[in-house]
Amino acid sequence: MAGSVPVRWVAPLLYGAVLAGGLYHAAADLDDGPGPPLWRTAGFGAALAALFALEETVRRRPAARLPVMLARAALIGAVVLLDASGLSQVLIVLLPFTAYFAFGAATALALAALCPAGLLTAYMVGPPGWYRDVDRVNDLLMLLVGLVLALAMAAVAVGEQRARHALQEYADRVAELSAAAERNRLARDLHDSLGHHLTAMSVQLEMASEFRTRDPEAAREAVDEARRSVTLALADVRQSVRVLRGQASRPALAADLAALAREGDARPRITVEVSGPEDGYGTAELTTLYRAAQEAVTNARRHARASRVTVALRLADEAARLVVADDGRGFVPDAADAGYGLLGMRERVQLVAGTVHIDSSPGAGTRLTVTVPRGGTG
Repeated sequence: MAGSVPVRWVAPLLYGAVLAGGLYHAAADLDDGPGPPLWRTAGFGAALAALFALEETVRRRPAARLPVMLARAALIGAVVLLDASGLSQVLIVLLPFTAYFAFGAATALALAALCPAGLLTAYMVGPPGWYRDVDRVNDLLMLLVGLVLALAMAAVAVGEQRARHALQEYADRVAELSAAAERNRLARDLHDSLGHHLTAMSVQLEMASEFRTRDPEAAREAVDEARRSVTLALADVRQSVRVLRGQASRPALAADLAALAREGDARPRITVEVSGPEDGYGTAELTTLYRAAQEAVTNARRHARASRVTVALRLADEAARLVVADDGRGFVPDAADAGYGLLGMRERVQLVAGTVHIDSSPGAGTRLTVTVPRGGTG
């Protein structure tokens, strides 16, 4: 069966047992079979050596299943014919056993049915009255018991290998999804932190360039603000590194929102109002709320040309509600959903079981509402 291999130790163990029994039978001079005992014993040993070599070759370099099965059957038949002790009949059970792994249960069951049928045929063409011969009846019964045990062992081994393969596939899938989730998280962090500060730096440097000759003082202030944005960007990079190392600290949301309002130049004017305690809200929830506010303020500065932005956060017992509103030029929310900023915001909020609602239209400003349930995850 695909992905299944026989239990490695079964065949060599049986070959060794049969070899030891046959050699003892010859050494004790119990050999009363036809032909010269020395040559028959040598052929018996050579056939078993060929079986050992076949198993080792297949183990090292898997080959076509049907030729291997035919070669094994031929060699086992030769051993049975050359073994005067009769112990080698136990090797017959290896044929359906190995067929179970190579061709499946149906083929193995068919072979298992042929084995006693072949033995019965040999008994029937021999001397009459075989069914009264205790040794022959015992041989047939032992063969049947061995076939049942061999098929049961093969079924258990195949089931275990299938389960192990399925578990490995599941582990690989989990690793793949974890890697994808981590990539998405890093993409959101880069956009929300570095993207925000780089946008502010771009605006400030453009102002410095415009006012360089007309208002040197304003240009200098813009350059100072750009330097401050660089400092904040570096701080965010260090924070991201701490997160990757598992050393992230719990955010202080009220202080972070207040600092967000102080960033940049005087326009737009940003007011922040926070009510309710942060206790009970985890790091994931607090970070999500801050990133949502940061994205909304960045969009108001960069795209909306707003003159006023209000950030209102209410931390209640059941959920937190963030509302960011501006008086900018607005947009069509459905058309902007493909942007990385809004996409990352929605992903963040969904990860903490929250909701995002955007109310905006051209010329009417924008109102962003984010609701995050109190989860207490950190």
